[in-house]
Amino acid sequence: MTKGGMESVEVFTSEGKGRGLKAQKEFLPGDVIFAEPAYAAVVFDSLTHVICHTCFKRQERLHRCGQCKFAYYCDRTCQRAAWLNHKNECSAIKKHGKAPSENIRLAARIMWKIEREGSGLAEGCLVSIDDLQNHVDNFGEEEKKELRADVESFLEFWPPQSQQFGMQYISHIFGVISCNGFTLSDQRGLQAVGVGIFPNLCQANHDCWPNCTVIFNNGKIELRGLSKISPGDELTVSYVDFLNVSEERRKQLKKQYYFDCACEHCKKQIKDDLMLAVKEGESKPSAETVKDVIQFSKDTLEKINKARMEGLYHEVVKLCRECLKKQEPVLGDTNIYLLRILSIASEVLSYLQMFEEAADYAKRMVDGYLKIYHPNNAQLGMAVMRAGVTHWHAGLIEAGHGLICKAYAILLITHGPSHPITKDLEVMRVQTEMELRMFQQNEFMYYKMREAALKNQKIQVMPEPSNETSPSLFHKKE
Repeated sequence: MTKGGMESVEVFTSEGKGRGLKAQKEFLPGDVIFAEPAYAAVVFDSLTHVICHTCFKRQERLHRCGQCKFAYYCDRTCQRAAWLNHKNECSAIKKHGKAPSENIRLAARIMWKIEREGSGLAEGCLVSIDDLQNHVDNFGEEEKKELRADVESFLEFWPPQSQQFGMQYISHIFGVISCNGFTLSDQRGLQAVGVGIFPNLCQANHDCWPNCTVIFNNGKIELRGLSKISPGDELTVSYVDFLNVSEERRKQLKKQYYFDCACEHCKKQIKDDLMLAVKEGESKPSAETVKDVIQFSKDTLEKINKARMEGLYHEVVKLCRECLKKQEPVLGDTNIYLLRILSIASEVLSYLQMFEEAADYAKRMVDGYLKIYHPNNAQLGMAVMRAGVTHWHAGLIEAGHGLICKAYAILLITHGPSHPITKDLEVMRVQTEMELRMFQQNEFMYYKMREAALKNQKIQVMPEPSNETSPSLFHKKE
């Protein structure tokens, strides 16, 4: 069944996976297969005062709802657009005395929509909210305990005058949120800011090497092609970051999404050898040495996370340098433990404006990523962009421009030309191209002008480093 802009895809039964989506026509890399607005969505609890509750954009000055004093909006336009979904929520928050957690707010928004429109097929949806998987039967004891607490909190918040739902149905909705909640990012795609339910997207099955990616752009999610897709091909997305060996990805997928991944990359352990690479040749380390260095790397990553949480960035750099000294004689250039340390070191050093050292680590990180990731992977594109900007700031204009161009080519496919981060990258590409021409004409004059410019204007650096990696596809409650 297709409707409302979904004519190019259809739901089908995928062998061994249940429902899935398949293409009805040919798509090329970068094509938007469909764009879908949220069935319901909310801002994360920690960001409710800095993110617009309608468009999910980060703004410095937001307008607060005068009634509940909880919801914030860019302007009157966003506030008016939100009223249909916020009206019941606004009244309930006032009566309850405070806003409940994001899970409760999202469940309530779903229920109010069902109250208004019924639980059948909504406009543009291929499946109803009732037909979405909830996996409640697969929950462990801790998850069941959290579910009971959520249901209890929901019942305390839910107004008595609203339509009343049975405990089993409320549990179904919370199960749907747990398994199908999609992470919403800010306008530049750099920070996870909320969670929403997108029924059509929920039908796309996982593959560790997918043919599609999902991007949140201008208030909607876009399913975009990563490779050539023929009519009848299944449309797949990756639920987890590929930068993990197949065994770890499978464990993560089983724990969070309750299925055993049977994709080709997991079955054949493709690229596992690269991710666990060690130095070759005469000085090849012993298995015991490799084991010790991997354990040292894991312990160091824990210390780094603690130091980052406390904002001790010079301590992070010290830990990274110590770890790299241990790793470099033992681990191969594509080993994931080496790449993780290089990624952290380059990000934190950039923030500390130690650009030359950061650029060296960033280059090595990108060289490793290019051998592991799908060539059109969004996280690869963001990493290459970051490396390009770091090289640019370090005065390495040739390498910087090359990396920025490479990142732009990837993000044109994964994010599209209208996405804010792609537009930012296009501005950088034009600027670095102009600087590169100047450098090629007169290297001495280029550095003189750059030096003068830096004296007058402080370099714009990366945002403050955080423990958060690139926003993952589906939101799992911690």
